[in-house]
Amino acid sequence: MTKRDWLQKSTVAVMLSTSLLMFAEGGHAAAKTVDSQASAKAAAEVVSQAKALVGKDYKYGAMGPNSFGSAGLATYIYKKAGITIGDTIPKLYKAGEKVSAKDLQEGDLLFFSSNGTGAPSFMGVYIGDNKYIYSSQGEDAVVVKNMSDYSKKMVGARRILPADTGTGSEPSPGGTENNDSSALGDKVIAAGKKYMGTPYEYGSTRSNKKTMDCSELTMWAYLEGANIDMGRGGARSQANYVKKNGSYTTDINKLKKGDLVFFMAYKGYKESDYKGIDVGKQSITHVAIYMGDNKLLNTFSKESGGVKITDFKDTHWGYRFIMGGRPY
Repeated sequence: MTKRDWLQKSTVAVMLSTSLLMFAEGGHAAAKTVDSQASAKAAAEVVSQAKALVGKDYKYGAMGPNSFGSAGLATYIYKKAGITIGDTIPKLYKAGEKVSAKDLQEGDLLFFSSNGTGAPSFMGVYIGDNKYIYSSQGEDAVVVKNMSDYSKKMVGARRILPADTGTGSEPSPGGTENNDSSALGDKVIAAGKKYMGTPYEYGSTRSNKKTMDCSELTMWAYLEGANIDMGRGGARSQANYVKKNGSYTTDINKLKKGDLVFFMAYKGYKESDYKGIDVGKQSITHVAIYMGDNKLLNTFSKESGGVKITDFKDTHWGYRFIMGGRPY
């Protein structure tokens, strides 16, 4: 099935826009119908997290939890709300969707320069009521400011969260998913589960199904379950296929059943083993299928027993997450 064929069958038009995903890298994700209540809840969580940090110390480049740089504050706030975004002003200035000052909503990222032109030199998070929160070098603390006092210095605003009008950059966990898309995800999972227990072999041949590596499992699952041929390449090749032909996200909480999920190399089983790693600079080394309910269908070693179902979040798989999405 080609991408065009799928879009023609879809009951909801899939609109491509800049992403949440790519949140951290200024990349691209599909705009679909979302649940406005879930969007409002996410925005409220971002605002709540931001307000809780007022008074914390300023420190250049700091990412929290006790001191923050300008971009580090926004990164930390969104992470506490369950959303992974970039960690520098240049990255965040390309992330999400551009919005005008008159259309701001809670949670939007605001960017400023000292003379109101050129590249931004500091940034904050809009919390509504003409106010925003940022980590101020001059005041050596996280502070609340009136937007109107900084209007001449503002050079842009970006929206990471879906708009509360019912459309946005990504479907939220509680949002409405196209029924056809959901059904196709179920078919992909069912096709993959047929190979439960198939022995693992690194670099296995695609000419038979006696053994499989991670990308062969996902290749057959999508070929047989959705009639989508991603080619015979490995995990990185499949990730590129998803980026070119489908929709993707770097927010682990936005994954849907049937999504391909891509990971960095194993560095340890503890969350602390991945602390400080720039996810955007990590190479993709593994791919799995998200089954929903915090489960993955994948294969990764002979010792583990071949194709199997594993837990996802709060395990090394969750800590290794880079991106996820669908190749249509």
